[in-house]
Amino acid sequence: MKVGSIRRLERRRCFPDYDASALSGSVGKTARAWQVGAELEIIMKLTYYGHSCFSVVVGGKTLLFDPFISGNPLARDIRLDRIAADYILISHGHEDHLADAMTLAKQTGALLISNFEIVEWFAAKGLTHAHPLNHGGGRTFDFGRVKYVNAVHSSMLPDGANGGNAGGFVIESAAGNFYYSGDTALTMDMKLIGESTRLTFAVLCLGDNFTMGIEDAIRAADFVRCDKILGVHYDTFPPIRIDHEDAVRKFKAAGKELHLLAPGGQHEFN
Repeated sequence: MKVGSIRRLERRRCFPDYDASALSGSVGKTARAWQVGAELEIIMKLTYYGHSCFSVVVGGKTLLFDPFISGNPLARDIRLDRIAADYILISHGHEDHLADAMTLAKQTGALLISNFEIVEWFAAKGLTHAHPLNHGGGRTFDFGRVKYVNAVHSSMLPDGANGGNAGGFVIESAAGNFYYSGDTALTMDMKLIGESTRLTFAVLCLGDNFTMGIEDAIRAADFVRCDKILGVHYDTFPPIRIDHEDAVRKFKAAGKELHLLAPGGQHEFN
């Protein structure tokens, strides 16, 4: 292992909010290894599928967020039948965040995780392999812990049903921790995330018009105390098209590393 990698590992703190002895399976074994001082180099591999859809491999499990692929012309080269998922996490009820969720859940057998109203909506359609959360609540799974956190956004389901309140997710694992904002305005609640969880990276909406724009996303990165950012929710529709070079330049000027991936693009965070 390289010296730089060892130093990064020594600085990293995983599972800050609960005792690793309470965790089961491989994630618990890894967390306990950290607590007794073992040096393990673990990488989170992220794949971007366009709009706000991305997956992250954590602890050997694939977490897929907000699947909207078949309706996105920018993702026309992405094949649904090649997408893997062990968990599907949905931030809110808009169609551009869940259009392919049913198809992919049936294809993969993934567990759906979302707010109570969205889980109930899918259950009425026959998808019952799901776990509901609500704001401030969390649950430990075999890869780590998921917490559903606040977002300021509307959340109507495609058929007009109530989608509950929009949210984001904080994922804590032995490989590291990350935050997905979902669709949101800038909120002071983001500071609570930065105060309680050391993040490896954050996934932030930044297309403006319907969500935060570039400047507010930079402030959000400050609030959550994270300098490695994946940008999402941009370019799909005319109102949310952005200047990529300008966005990267502004994040860099703020001391942050912004990744804007093409659909199908990948990045590893450690």
